[in-house]
Formats: sequence, structure tokens, C-alpha cells
Amino acid sequence: MIHYHPSIEILTDYAAGSLPLAHSLCVSTHLERCHECQQQIRKLEMLGSHLFDQTKTDSRQLSNLKDSFFEKLNAQAEQNNSLKVEEEPTAIDWDNYAIPKSLRQFIKKNYDDLNWMRLSPSFKIATLYNEEGGAQIALTRVKAGAHMPTHTHTGDEITLVLEGAFSDESGVYRQGDFINRDASHKHKPIVTKDAECICLTVLDAPIEFTGWLTRLLNPIIRRYHPHSS
Repeated sequence: MIHYHPSIEILTDYAAGSLPLAHSLCVSTHLERCHECQQQIRKLEMLGSHLFDQTKTDSRQLSNLKDSFFEKLNAQAEQNNSLKVEEEPTAIDWDNYAIPKSLRQFIKKNYDDLNWMRLSPSFKIATLYNEEGGAQIALTRVKAGAHMPTHTHTGDEITLVLEGAFSDESGVYRQGDFINRDASHKHKPIVTKDAECICLTVLDAPIEFTGWLTRLLNPIIRRYHPHSS
């Protein structure tokens, strides 16, 4: 069961087509597995279409459109907990390391074929795409029972668990969970002992390791991030 989802603001921007492409990729991949957010997106699209159809486009009404939209959206979100989510068949077999549809443009066969950069004996990273001067889309791969070095964020980070599970000071995250971090967060993710963990990440700016030895990795991380170019 998925316990962590994109915020209603992120889903609204996604439904409206105004979310940055890198972040949209994470949401699309999450939606492949999350029936609850699939339903929320359908409601947002229907609500947005209804509001725009019913509103005349003079300047005064346009200025009030956004407030009206979010008022109704928040009311709809409060009702969402009482609604039963309809189960839909999932086309992707996540349990067998099948590649999500949203990522097949970057991963042709399997995860092993990617160009992985090893940062420690148990932790490696593969860059999928760099937006010029912007965000980085990457995969992280950590061995079972191991941990990533303690680090902070110099910008926003989205993490989507593709395989396995990990925990940090705030909770336990499993397959399909969508986690959003910002520069105020400092954590040390630890992978569960039963399987390795593979995550999709979108980094607006490089992470920064804080350990006395792992700090040596920071120049390498910055060198490969487009934000630092």
C-alpha cells in the first residue's frame, strides 16, 4: 500500500500542465501504481474543465478564477477520504523489476544496463537526464541493509521508490511512495535488509554530504549536476 503521495498543489499543477517536465515525470511514474492519485487527477481535470466552461472570460472574472478553483478543490479534497477508490488493473509488473512506462524512454532494457557511477561500496547513481541549468533526473541504487551517507539538500528533491524500501528519521517508504524534501531537511536513508532499493529522484540542486569523509564526494556530485554548470 502506498502511504506517501504528491501534494494537492503538485497534482493540480500536473493536471493543468504547468508542472516542470522533470517533476511531471516523477508524478507520471507514481500514477502508474497509485489508483488514489489517478482518481484525484480525474477529479481535478473534470473540476477544472467545469469551472472554465462556466466562467466568462472577462478580466474581473479571470482574476477571481484561481481563488474559486482552489476553494472548490479544497472542498473536493476533504471529501476524498470518504470515497472508495476503484481498483484498476496495473499494466506494469513492478515486483519483477519491470521498467515503468514513464521511464522507458531512458531505460531500454533493464536497470543493469545503465551507466552507474559508484559513490561507495553500497551506493551508486545513474543520471537519466539533465535539464540545462535546471533539474537532474537520476536513479539511486543502494544495497540491502546499507545506507546513504547523511546529507542535506541545497534545493528541492523528489524521491519515488521504484524497488525495495528505505527509512529515515521521518518514516518508512516503500514501493510507489512519493517523498518531497527541501533545503530544510537533513537525513540518513537506510535500506531495509530484505532487498536493495532503487529510487527515481529529481534534484533541483545537488545534495550535500555532511560526513567528514563523504564530504569529499560533494565536488563530484556538483560537477555532474546541471544547476552547478
